[in-house]
Amino acid sequence: MHDSNTLEMAKAIVAHHSATFAGFEPQPAPTPAAQESAYVAALHGCSQLGFIPTDAQCLASAWLAQTVRTGSFDATSWPVEPEDFGLQPVPRRLAFARCPQRLGLYAVLPNAEWVGRMARAGVPTVQLRFKSTDTVAVKREIAASVAAVHGTGALLFINDHWQAAIDAGAYGIHLGQEDLDALHSDQLGALRASGIRLGVSTHGYAEMVRADAVGPSYIAMGAVFPTTLKKMATAPQGVGRLGVYARLLRNYPQVAIGGIGAEQFGEVLATGVGSIAVVRALVNAANPETQAASLKALMQG
Repeated sequence: MHDSNTLEMAKAIVAHHSATFAGFEPQPAPTPAAQESAYVAALHGCSQLGFIPTDAQCLASAWLAQTVRTGSFDATSWPVEPEDFGLQPVPRRLAFARCPQRLGLYAVLPNAEWVGRMARAGVPTVQLRFKSTDTVAVKREIAASVAAVHGTGALLFINDHWQAAIDAGAYGIHLGQEDLDALHSDQLGALRASGIRLGVSTHGYAEMVRADAVGPSYIAMGAVFPTTLKKMATAPQGVGRLGVYARLLRNYPQVAIGGIGAEQFGEVLATGVGSIAVVRALVNAANPETQAASLKALMQG
């Protein structure tokens, strides 16, 4: 830490925002990439608040940009302006085809049979997350899912298998950060040119900035709560973080995902997100169709 003034600035950040971001262990502050007091103070303050190094660096850069833009450092003002994070100005130069700003109830489902069931039950957005290394089975399941939503009005996203999704005429695809990183720029260009919609998973600020660079159709943020579905590389983000993420990404359709059950819909929707993704809340329900109706009612507040 530079000097007593910088230390006080960092302490002020922690004091003003610790209630919003309660429950996270302090993280070691990374080596500063800049020497300005606002940057160093934010780097240390955000690390104390539990943000991992890449996200603390992202926040520190944004806090410095905010300080320069406004002419003064303000510990009370958490950065939420897209320009301070270097996000693409709207309209974006690089952008995938648009999807609705509010995708509503978003069901993540294991196979085409489930996709058809939930589409017919009136779920507005469905995702096929079919796990298989058998390419023939994958293509068959994707084609069956496209057929299953026909005439229902449901928007179908395919998880991971983007080429098969394009071939089958799916509405959209959903990719994780690793999948996104694996794409060459010419593949990304071809994807964008195909007109297919793209949703991207994010787990914090650095991944949001990375996602914005490709101009996806929507951004998913999570995991909001603990989930047993897969080993999480990052800690649950919580509603406090979801709220500031939603303000930063307000120019994107946003999907909250991860461990969200009916009892948490109210607090999640209060952050301003326009969609909640559910897995177990539907697939494990005694009557999935009835559950879908009640979750849709909760989405409408």
